[in-house]
Amino acid sequence: MARMKFLCDADRCIECNACVTACKNENEVPWGINRRRVVTINDGKPGERSISMACMHCTDAPCMAVCPVDCFYNTADGVVLHNKDLCIGCGYCFYACPFGAPQYPKVGNFGSRGKMDKCTYCSGGPEVDLSPAEFQKYGSNRLAEGKLPLCAEMCSTKSLLAGDGEIIAQIYKERVVKRGYGSGAWGWQTAYKETIAI
Repeated sequence: MARMKFLCDADRCIECNACVTACKNENEVPWGINRRRVVTINDGKPGERSISMACMHCTDAPCMAVCPVDCFYNTADGVVLHNKDLCIGCGYCFYACPFGAPQYPKVGNFGSRGKMDKCTYCSGGPEVDLSPAEFQKYGSNRLAEGKLPLCAEMCSTKSLLAGDGEIIAQIYKERVVKRGYGSGAWGWQTAYKETIAI
């Protein structure tokens, strides 16, 4: 079975925020919550890069490991989802996630901020597929309709890719080979002081 993954090609992202807008509109995400956001590094300076960030649906998700009520779970496609009926809003997942994906829907004191919300990879939640209850709690279930997340489909430069991890890796590898430099991953040489021969 395919493992669904996201990949954002920093060389193609133009910081248009179409992915953010598509996500908010498709899932009717409340004001104040962004399941996806565009982060710009070195803004206005040489080497500026933008990258679209959301839940990366980790293979060994830290949010899942720290949740005291086990409300996080993996689907057969490798998508990390959570059950809002089980969530107690403790915020452990918020602190454990390196991508800042889980978010509170409200600002306030502990216990008044509500249950966590996060990117669902447009695959709904534990409710019956395509039901009104599923949409109200988790948003659109495009995977059940045979579609990919709308954020990736709306990306005009095809910087944000979504789908089977192996296919995405192959697409990215082809782009890197065509560009003709190292791993192609922004920051690779800085972090590892080396390149990868392809």
